[in-house]
Order: sequence, then structure tokens, then C-alpha cells
Amino acid sequence: MTNVSISNDIFSDFQDDQFHLKGYERSELVVNGIEEDCVDIDSLYSICGLNNEENTSDEQVRTNLLEDQQQSLSDWTQNHFPTNTVMPLQPVQIQSTIEAPKNDDFRPQVPEPGNSSNEKPKPFSLASLELLSNYGRLSKKSSEENLSTNALSCEARLGNSQKLPMEEILRAAGERYIQYSTQRLDGLSMFIHPYGSALSGLCMEETRDVELVHLLLAAAEEVNNQQFHLASKLISRCMWVASDSGNPVQRLSFYFAKALEERIDRSTGRYTCTDEDRHLKYIKTMSLGTNYAFLTCHKLIPFSQVMQFAGVQTIVENVRSAKKIHLIDFNIRSGIQWIVLIQALAEKGDSPIELLKITAVGSTEKENFEVTSNTLHSFAKSLGLSFSFDIVFVSDMKDFKKESVNIKTDETVAVYCNSVLRTMLLRPDCLDNLMKVVRSIGPTIIVVGEVEANHNSPSFLNRFIETLYFYSAFFDCFEDCMDRGSPCRTTIEGVYFGEGIRNIVAAEGEDRFTRNVKLEVWRAFFARFGMVEEELSESAWYQAHLILKQFGQGSSCDLQKDGKGLIIGWKGTPIHSLSIWKLL
Repeated sequence: MTNVSISNDIFSDFQDDQFHLKGYERSELVVNGIEEDCVDIDSLYSICGLNNEENTSDEQVRTNLLEDQQQSLSDWTQNHFPTNTVMPLQPVQIQSTIEAPKNDDFRPQVPEPGNSSNEKPKPFSLASLELLSNYGRLSKKSSEENLSTNALSCEARLGNSQKLPMEEILRAAGERYIQYSTQRLDGLSMFIHPYGSALSGLCMEETRDVELVHLLLAAAEEVNNQQFHLASKLISRCMWVASDSGNPVQRLSFYFAKALEERIDRSTGRYTCTDEDRHLKYIKTMSLGTNYAFLTCHKLIPFSQVMQFAGVQTIVENVRSAKKIHLIDFNIRSGIQWIVLIQALAEKGDSPIELLKITAVGSTEKENFEVTSNTLHSFAKSLGLSFSFDIVFVSDMKDFKKESVNIKTDETVAVYCNSVLRTMLLRPDCLDNLMKVVRSIGPTIIVVGEVEANHNSPSFLNRFIETLYFYSAFFDCFEDCMDRGSPCRTTIEGVYFGEGIRNIVAAEGEDRFTRNVKLEVWRAFFARFGMVEEELSESAWYQAHLILKQFGQGSSCDLQKDGKGLIIGWKGTPIHSLSIWKLL
């Protein structure tokens, strides 16, 4: 397939929708009349008033929690290691927080509402500590190599124009938090985490970043324990250092701290917004993809282009002999991905097609679809390709029917689902109906692109850790690929990332509409509908690698094989999955 160079001039008619973010007025923490910049976590607990008389109940609760956690660790150790055995010096292997369904019913994990007032708060569990420890070993380098990286002096790294990767900052913060959390538990910290000091070889800025992430983890634990007074003080400390315009760690921490603030407000009855309204506004914003910020992101960040070119290559290979091609897209947004397909089909001189029809299905306002339609019509016309564009507006996907789509008997149908199935995890009836209709249509090929992450855990702390590491990869990517002062970067981080973080961290139950599950779970779900996964072709892999070479930071983007599918990541952290499916 011919490589296509896409110019943003094609979208000159799109409006430049700008989102203006209100700056956060950071509260300053003053200790003995001096503004502190970097405080040890133990000192910080003292600063926050944990030892004051007004907080005696907080300390008593915390003492009880530590005793309970110590007992659970002691019980676990006795069950797994007899008294006369030597305790191994490696962390316990953890099990995944999400498993593929073992029966015929696919139901997302929907967490229950927050703990009632008479329930006993739960401490930072052993499973959460293990999850945090395990995340430090997910990068391509071994733990020993990671420690060697930290051992290099800051001056040496900066002299070589190197900076400590964000994943290393989070890993060091995780190690430090594990050491802090376990050193008070009867000397078992070496059992939980055998590595040395997490702060060795770090310069002041890196140490400050580690401290900031450590504060976030501490605040999340206190929120989980419903110790909101202490959590608020920890969050306030975070916000004094965090910034939505600073370095990647500061930006990441800013949005997570804001999300924790909202979770406290929800738990204490101070939250007054309507989640349904926020959801509708979020869906409307995300479904556009036609404003300047999204187009700039598409141009500078490799993820979407890698998925699109690999997906389009797969579609072309499966419809090459067809005369009339009907593509059904359930999340078309700007439609920029189909410019590649239009050009590829227009250049198919050996067997030119008679018609390319695209049907856009969704709940977005019709006017937004029409902008995309006009753009694709103009491009197809410029290449002399016969083109048709249909719009199917469905306010509720459970009402979607086969008859909603105008399919002719002589058309070869392909289905494209990019980051849309996850939006229905909270409503399995909609998801089931969509898949039943897709099966009844009988497409030649089904291309599925999804977020490769587990943001559906019923455990708040586990979900917080998973989300922290996932979004850290995005903020690191933006730091490498975009200027810090870019208005487009501010828009995407504030509206897209910020809202996703807020909803995953702050909301529970039906209010939490941002949910993601991994490819292994989708595989079990698709099997229910007689769908069989196809191997991604060598040509599709070639297209994906070819695209990466066009990006200055393409070497940081990982392409890994997962079964027959493709996992796209950033510096070892999975971001997206692409899988190809056919019907039995």
C-alpha cells in the first residue's frame, strides 16, 4: 500500500475549538514561618497535625490499621513459610487484578458505592503493595539495570543530555513508598521489597518528583481509609508543588490530586456537579476529533497513526477483490483515518472499485458528522473515487438494528470499532446488542482498536495505581513530542486526560463511565459471538513500523505482538491494542 503523507490543510474548514483551563490557586504550606520545598514524609505527617490533640482519633485509627496490616502480613507469612524455612528475597508474584470471564456471561467489574460509615476502613493492602512493586519491573530493562541507571550521577546524565525517564521516577517513588509502608510492619520490608535506596543517584529535581508521587500514593491511601482530614493536607502539599504547566510529573500529579479532592468531596457530600451532564459533555468533546488540538495531536503523537495505518492495510487486504465496499465506523470522529483508505483504493489501478460507502454510526450531533462527510467527499472527489457517506444517529446503542444500516447485497462490508466498545462496559445490554447486530450484518472483516489497560478494578487503590502508571506514559510522551507551552498540549491534557483521570479516580458505580479492560478480556467476550481472531499480516506490521520511522521520538514507541494482535506502547507501558476478527 502506498505510503500517504497527510497535510492538515485538508482540514482548513474545521473550527479551532479552544478549551480554556482555569488555573488552580495553590495553597501554600508554611512551617514555622518558612515555606518548605521538600519535606520527608514522616515529617510531613507531623506537619499535617497527625500528633495534635484534635487528630488523636486519626492517629488511633491509623495505629489500628497498621496493626491489622501487620497481622495480615504475619498470617500470610506463616501460611507460606514454615518457621524453620528461610524467607526468600524476592517479591511475591501477584495475580492479575482482572481475569477473563470463565462463563458465558461477560459482565464488567462494577465497583460498589463507597464504604458506609459503619464499615471498617481498609489499609493499603498487601495486594496493592505487590501491584505497586510489580509495576517497577514492567519496563524492558531488568531491575538490576534500572538500579544501575539510578546509580549514575545526575550530572553525568545531564552532561549526556539524558534525563531520568518518567517510568523510573514512578518506580523509585513506588519503591520508596513500599519501604515507608513496610518499615513499620515488624521489619518485613526486605520481604516486600529487596532493593536498595530508591533515591540513590538522583538530583534535586528528580528527588522532588519522587517525593511528589510518594505524596500522591500516601494521599490515595488516606482517602481509601476515609481519613479525609489527613488526606486533604497531603493533597494540599501535592498541589503546592504540582502544576498543569510544569514538568511531566508535576502535570500528572496535578490532575491526580484534583481527582482525589473530588473523591473526598463526593464522600463527604460536598460534590454538587451532575455526572450525567459531565458524561454527555465528555462524550461530545471526545467524539469530535475535528478541532485543531486533536489534529495536532494526531500529527505529533504516533499512537493513532500506527493503529490507523495497520488497520487500513488490513481492510485493504480483505476487500481487494470487491467492486463495492461498505465500511461501517462506530467512532468516526474526524474521519482522518479514511483519507488513507480513499487514497489507497483510488491508486488500485489493477482492479478499480465502483463505490466506497462509509456509514458513520454514533450518538453525536448530526452537524459533526456532516463536517466529516464534507471533508471525505472533497478528498474522494479530488482523486476521482466514487464515494458515498451515510449517517446513522443512535441515541442509545441498545436500539441499534441491522435495518438501521443501508446494506446492499452486492457490497463487501467491513466494520471498524476504535475505542468505542469500552464506552459500553457499564451497559452490557448495549454492548451485547451491538455485537449481535454486527454478527447479523456478516462483515468480511472486523477491526477493533482499544485501550490496553485495566481501569475496571473494583479496588480503588489498585485502580489508582494502574491509572497512575498508564497516564504517566502519556504525559511522558507529550513531554518528548510537544512543547510544554503548547496550547494543544494544554487542551488534550486538561480536557481528555484530566477528565479520564478524574472519572476513574473520583467516581464509583454508575458514575464511573471511563472504563477499560485488556485484550485478553475482549478475546473471551468476542468468542461468545462466534468471532475468530486473525493474524495481523506482515504488511500491516510493516506499515506500523514505517509510520514510527516518520516520528522523531518513534523509537520510544513499542510495537509488541500479543497472540495474533498488536500492542502499541510507550517505553514499555502498553497503551493501545489492535486486533482483527472474522466470523465463523
